[in-house]
Amino acid sequence: MSIRPYYVCGPTASGKSARAIALAKEWNGEIVNADAFQLYRGLETITAAPSPGEQAQVPHHLYSVLDPSDTCDAQHYCSLAQPVIEAIIARGKIPIVVGGSGLYLKFLTHGPSPLPQGNAFIRAELDGIPLDDLIAELQSIDPIEAAQINLKNRRYVSRAVEIFRLSGIPASLQRRNWEHVSAAKQEQLQGTVLQLPREHLHQRIAERSMRILQNGAIDEVQAHREQLSETCRKAIGVPQILELLDGTIDQSTCLQKIIEATRQYAKRQETWFRREAWLTPFIVNPFA
Repeated sequence: MSIRPYYVCGPTASGKSARAIALAKEWNGEIVNADAFQLYRGLETITAAPSPGEQAQVPHHLYSVLDPSDTCDAQHYCSLAQPVIEAIIARGKIPIVVGGSGLYLKFLTHGPSPLPQGNAFIRAELDGIPLDDLIAELQSIDPIEAAQINLKNRRYVSRAVEIFRLSGIPASLQRRNWEHVSAAKQEQLQGTVLQLPREHLHQRIAERSMRILQNGAIDEVQAHREQLSETCRKAIGVPQILELLDGTIDQSTCLQKIIEATRQYAKRQETWFRREAWLTPFIVNPFA
């Protein structure tokens, strides 16, 4: 039987790194990072990357490989990850891909979406059109998409119209065709999604957020603040610490903002991974 990657997914602070290390030891595997922000060097504390001690236990790949000034997206991540995974398989090892960045994982497992990238000129034009007129246009060109999305969300409506203007093909049809292709790929996928009770996850998030602030995250942001790319500035903790450094909030407020942002992100991750039916739930023992 051919070697296939195994995916360890789940919300932030759910214990993915520890689970991946345990599996790598058991299966003679090597770990591949699929966290969008743990790709960056110099931000290991704020991104809660595996410690040097943890990384020494089994081979780890794609941690701290980008400069904070570098931008990254799902397509670029795939270009980094695919040759690493292929090399691990060539060595007869099992690639254990671990992370919570849903879109990065989606591109890696199912291939890139066929939807065209955004166009700044078209978006600027759409921004000047009243929402009711955008809705009417979408209902005319893509009634299926109009029936599926939240029409009160201007960003969703604008994006659907933009897709049609760029490609001439309704977004709903492009997405449906991609899902048919994805379904065939999905049969070859294997992995797990970590789950634990909401109150325990929230407790872990609060404890980790406090550790991050106490263990050097502020110094990391201070050291790189002038070179942080647009991608890095989206990492939870970075905007909040920048506010702290600018003196607009105190450290207690900074901590609470980080906790709240992390909880919201974890909720979005849980929603994302529930849609990935190929992932097998793994119930984490919060007392282990």
